[in-house]
Amino acid sequence: MNKIALEKERICKISSILYSASQPVRILSHLDWGSEVKQQFFANNAKELPKVNYPAFDPNKTLSLVKEARDLMGDSDIDKWLKRISIRLEFGALMMAFVDTKKFYEFSQILYGKPTNPFTDGKSTPLELANTFDKQISSYASYDFGSPAPACYLASDIATQMQAAVVKMFGTDAPQVEIVDELSANALANPKLIRIRRTACFTDLDAQQLINHEAHIHVATSINGLNQPHLKILAAGHPGTTKTQEGLAVFSEYITNSIDLDRLRRLADRILAIQMSIEGADFLDVYRYFLDRIGDESQAYENSRRVFRGGILTGGAPFTKDGVYLEGLIRVHNFLKAIAANGRADCLKLLFCGKLDIDDIPVLYKLEEMGLCQLPKYLPPWVEDSRYLLAYLTCSEFLNKMDMPKVYSHYDTLLHSIPKTFN
Repeated sequence: MNKIALEKERICKISSILYSASQPVRILSHLDWGSEVKQQFFANNAKELPKVNYPAFDPNKTLSLVKEARDLMGDSDIDKWLKRISIRLEFGALMMAFVDTKKFYEFSQILYGKPTNPFTDGKSTPLELANTFDKQISSYASYDFGSPAPACYLASDIATQMQAAVVKMFGTDAPQVEIVDELSANALANPKLIRIRRTACFTDLDAQQLINHEAHIHVATSINGLNQPHLKILAAGHPGTTKTQEGLAVFSEYITNSIDLDRLRRLADRILAIQMSIEGADFLDVYRYFLDRIGDESQAYENSRRVFRGGILTGGAPFTKDGVYLEGLIRVHNFLKAIAANGRADCLKLLFCGKLDIDDIPVLYKLEEMGLCQLPKYLPPWVEDSRYLLAYLTCSEFLNKMDMPKVYSHYDTLLHSIPKTFN
């Protein structure tokens, strides 16, 4: 066997070992709160902290496999990529082992970040973004959007639309769509099954949001990863891929006109609530915050649960994953704009070859040239036919170069001349 073949075999072996190491790291299912926690919380009139017990988790299987993989690693760019994955898997397993402690939060903020961490520009932060969205959306309070009257679409309606969408996109590879009585979110997806909570109330846009978010991104990248014959690790959704995965999923809502202000505000509220907990707010404080915002007891509980699952209910140590949705959106949006600005539309499809991080793209390009990474079979419709995407990014790239403070100053003067009672 020649040197190139041996190198390919080594990379594939490490990838396979890391995939095995990823399998016990099922973070969200490990942090799930049973329905009895919610029932007891409201039986106590929402005046006592929830009582949550997590199953024990032994990280040693993952840690042992991670060590085995690292023993085979060298110093190449590909090895550095594999080492980054191994660190994420190690920290993910340790985070699961330290639920309900301060260490849980320490690993969480390493893996997912926290609201005050800066973006790539070195100064803007997710917290600033969330506050900006909150202020801007609040300014529209008296505006008539012309939207349809509020309605609650049944889970069965959403399931019918979802099933048709996945069959159209994936054919015989389409996952089944199932309505279930208990679920930690309104909908959850994997390559074989999309579950929708029976009691969830959906708006007119929720079906398209779920199709573009869950099916066109999460399911597609999962199936594409499973189809990789040499790089099994691309089928593993681990903490190192979360920002890009959720960023792509929210961008998919955005670029298909499926997102709305209510959705943006929910994502911003998650960041604000995480920061509240970091600063010491307990579960009851955050629950009351959400209750005041949305007026729905059940949803206020669910929103608060997302922040405190795995962390300390008395405050100071939350689960920071929910900050990645908007942070990921900004990262993905900026990367796509950079693709357009650099004339590198050829890199676009690589984003969907499995579960990955944007920073993995240069390495995946090398692996594709080596014949180890294959291009994705399934792409979201806005990438399959990318005419609108690239037209949008081309315009956006020019707008970024304009002196926007000067532009806003011009229009500020114009707008200030219009009476605020104007309708």
